[in-house]
Amino acid sequence: MGIDEHLQHQVSAWYREARRDLPWRRTRDPYAVWISETMLQQTRVQTVIPYYERFLRELPDVRSLAEATEDHVLSLWSGLGYYRRARMLHAAAAQVVAEHGGHLPGKPSQLEGLPGVGAYTAGAVASIAFGERAALVDGNVARVLSRLFAIEDDVKTAAGSARIWSVARQLMAGVDGDPGDWNQALMELGATVCVPGEPRCHECPAARQCLARARGIASELPRSAPKARPVAVRRVALVLASRTAVLLARRRRVLLFGGLWEPPMAAGADAAPLASLLGVDVGILSPAGQIVHVLSHRRMQVAVLRGPLGRRKATAWPVPGADYDAIEVVPVAAVYARAHSTLARKVLAAGGLVPLAKAPRRGLRSSG
Repeated sequence: MGIDEHLQHQVSAWYREARRDLPWRRTRDPYAVWISETMLQQTRVQTVIPYYERFLRELPDVRSLAEATEDHVLSLWSGLGYYRRARMLHAAAAQVVAEHGGHLPGKPSQLEGLPGVGAYTAGAVASIAFGERAALVDGNVARVLSRLFAIEDDVKTAAGSARIWSVARQLMAGVDGDPGDWNQALMELGATVCVPGEPRCHECPAARQCLARARGIASELPRSAPKARPVAVRRVALVLASRTAVLLARRRRVLLFGGLWEPPMAAGADAAPLASLLGVDVGILSPAGQIVHVLSHRRMQVAVLRGPLGRRKATAWPVPGADYDAIEVVPVAAVYARAHSTLARKVLAAGGLVPLAKAPRRGLRSSG
C-alpha cells in the first residue's frame, strides 16, 4: 500500500470514529458551510457555535443575507471580531444573487471570484458542500502536513505556503472517498491531536508515517518567523449615560471597527480634546477604570471616564471628530441591537453599563 493510500485509509477511519459533533458537520448546505468556514477563521470553535446558530436563524439563506442591512449583519457578528469578514459576506451574498441566482457556485475558481473568499474557503465549500476534489490549507492542515512530510520551510512565506499547498493537492488527487471528509479529517487531526507545541503522537493515526516524528523534530514544526509584538496604543473613552440611555457613535466604514457603534473614543490619554468636541465640561467626568484590549497587531489600553448624559436633546450632540459618521443617544436596553465590538462592551462595562459577563469572548481558532 503506497503512503498516500495508507495515509488516507488510516486518517479517514480515525476521523469517522473520533470527529467532534459540531453543528456545521450536520449539513452539506453550501450556505451554512460558507458561513461556518468564514466564522471559523482565526476564531475558536466554541466561540463560533452560538454565533453560527444565531446567524442562520436570522439569515437562513443567501437571499436573506443579501437583503439584510449591513448594520444588521454586523450586529449578528458583534463580539466575534475581524469584522471585515462580515462585510465581505454581505457583499458576496449580493453578488451571488446578482450573478448566480441566489445559489453559491460549486467550483473553487467561481467561489474565489466572490468578495472575501480565498483559496482556503473556496476549497472548504467546494469539497464539503459540492464534493469537489478541492484541497485546502489552514493553520491546522499546514501543521499536520509539515510534520507528516518533515517540511522545514517557513510556512508563512510564499515559498513555504506554496509547498504545503502542493502537498495538499497531491494528497487530494489520491483521495477515493469523500473529498470534504478528507479535508475535515486533516483539520480535525490538527485541532485535536497534531496540536501546536507537543503533538499527541500516541493518539495519531498517521504516527508511523510521520517523518518529523521519526526525526524527533515534530514539536519544532511548522517553522515560522516569530510574531511581532503588538504595538501599544493608548485611547480615552467617554461613557456619557443616564440610568436608561447612553451616547454611542458609529465608526466610519474605512477604519478599524468600521460601521460599529461605541462610546466616543479618541487617541491619547487626555480626555479634554474629546470632551471639547462633544461640548462637555471635562470637570464633570470621573475616572471609571482602565481596560486592555489586545488585537493581532495592537495592544490597546483605554482610559474610561464616565459622565452624566444631561438633558441635551438627542439631536444636539455633535459628531466627535473624523473617526465617526453618526452619533445617537441609545436606550441601554437596545445597545446589544447595535453592531458593536468587544472593545465597546468592555468600555461600557467599565462605565457601569452592559455587564461584561454577557459578552462572548474571542480567541484563536482551534478547529476547522
